[in-house]
Amino acid sequence: MLESQASDQGSLGRRTDGKQPSALRNVTNMSAHSLLYERIVLAKELIKRAEALCRSRKDGIEGGSKLCSKLKAELKFLQKVEAGKVCIKESHLQSTNLTHLQAVIESAENLEDVAGVLHVFTYEDSFGEKQNLVVDVVANNGHTWVKAVGRKAEALHNIWLGRGQYGDKSIIEQAEDFLQASCQQPVQYCSPRIIFAFYNGVPCPMAERLKEMGISVRGDIVAVNPSMKYVKEDLCLSSSESDDGDECFQVTKVDRDTLIASVAFPTTFKVDICNRVNLDITTLITYVSALSYGGCYFVFKEKVLTEQALQERGESVLPQLEEFMKGKELFACESAIKDFQIILETIGGPGEKYRATLLMDRINVVPDQPSERASRLVPSSKINSRSLIIFGTGDTLKAITMTANSGFVRAAANQGVKFSVFVHQPRALTESKEPSATPLLKH
Repeated sequence: MLESQASDQGSLGRRTDGKQPSALRNVTNMSAHSLLYERIVLAKELIKRAEALCRSRKDGIEGGSKLCSKLKAELKFLQKVEAGKVCIKESHLQSTNLTHLQAVIESAENLEDVAGVLHVFTYEDSFGEKQNLVVDVVANNGHTWVKAVGRKAEALHNIWLGRGQYGDKSIIEQAEDFLQASCQQPVQYCSPRIIFAFYNGVPCPMAERLKEMGISVRGDIVAVNPSMKYVKEDLCLSSSESDDGDECFQVTKVDRDTLIASVAFPTTFKVDICNRVNLDITTLITYVSALSYGGCYFVFKEKVLTEQALQERGESVLPQLEEFMKGKELFACESAIKDFQIILETIGGPGEKYRATLLMDRINVVPDQPSERASRLVPSSKINSRSLIIFGTGDTLKAITMTANSGFVRAAANQGVKFSVFVHQPRALTESKEPSATPLLKH
């Protein structure tokens, strides 16, 4: 049976022995059970929405399984309460994690290109200490970070005034953490745009402060008004002095009935697109490969080539490359071009060599100039000197490196160095292998 307490502190319904009368106790129990039923229904609905969200992206959404697990854990707990295995107060039902998780889902549903939810970023604070920051929704392919806030405006206001529980961080303090972390996690050489989405209102002064900090606000912005009473030695937004010289502080409170503005979620944001592209050797090869130009209807003697031909028949890579390169400046470092030409001369066919000549006319060849952070990477089986030079040069140019070398990208990220990349499937040079391959019917 759920325990609950009457919120009325007046004389109505009070007993001298401190116990609730049976009629009042029945009312509160009914209220708690009704709220419990609503929470269980909500949890089941949110699980369905979270699963649909994960399916909305072809490769899934990073953190999607974590979101679903949290929701299922909430549902399991609520069902234990329903079965009488756990006793909690009605107030605990009102402060369940479902409020926040619902805000996360609704934020993700209102944005495009959601790459992750509940994603943990590591950054250094102003003291040089490593800290973790949970970003509720990473959208627009990483260009947008969203913090979903489910707490009521009144609670946010009280915490800001220092009236929250010990250890509670105000929204402004959390905003400072987001700004510091985003500067250390650039996407295409730009810091992600930060949005705080409020699902139970935000006090006007807080919203204004966030905007001054460069953070976008979404949700209902409500007024904050001074109350009629003054409290001595209390914390608040403004202060005045009484006639006798004693210091007094004016108490402010949220006026939810006065709506200043209501800012809806746009589905897209304008982001600064990086116009420079650095071509890795794997991309140069893929772009001129006979596989990318219809030569995928073969069974080759080499298993890896047959697998690539099968992948190409299922999904052609060239249109993806062309779309990404369209209208951008193309660069390649001297080491990449030198090694590409050696490979081309060794195993390239006449068609592949001709396409390489046309491609080279579009590329700006630059000297090797690896960035400092690329040079700090520790060599390994996945991180060799050639890759360090190619990716590092792209980093110096502030260009996005196109590559099929996903192994290097992951290995570098594991060492804390995240490069701006466009990763695609690999295609080998196969034209010279066609005479010994078994042709397939093109239908």
